[in-house]
Amino acid sequence: MRRGLFALLPLLTVFALVNLFGQRPASATASSPTAALKVYAPDRVRGGLLFEARFHIRARQNLEKATLVLHPGWLEGMTVNTIEPAPASETSSNGRLSLELGHLAAGDSFLLFIQFQVNPTNLGHRKQTVELFDGRKKLLHLDRSITIFP
Repeated sequence: MRRGLFALLPLLTVFALVNLFGQRPASATASSPTAALKVYAPDRVRGGLLFEARFHIRARQNLEKATLVLHPGWLEGMTVNTIEPAPASETSSNGRLSLELGHLAAGDSFLLFIQFQVNPTNLGHRKQTVELFDGRKKLLHLDRSITIFP
């Protein structure tokens, strides 16, 4: 019994090395005739982990007031360490984090980086929906999720 339990310890290390417990980033994309959005962030993480999410917006038409909206799953049990470049304004929109990025001309590209830390007591599965607006007009909707291990 003791040898069997001891043999499980290296097996856990192998599982971590092949990304079973997360941290390796994955891409998710959404596209419309107006804009394209690519999110590059881990979909599996461990408590206490620091990670980065990258939001890449490509404007196919002029966007007068590009706004990225992150649903609560992005922030529940997470600490936001920094948002770079800083958005023009940051507010709450029906419980969602709304980041106004400003004007994007057709053909322009915008990269937004957000660094997070997973709170150690945060466990489970969360939806991490992202929406892109131009003013009040919704342009894109992207669904993704994250799983948080102990």
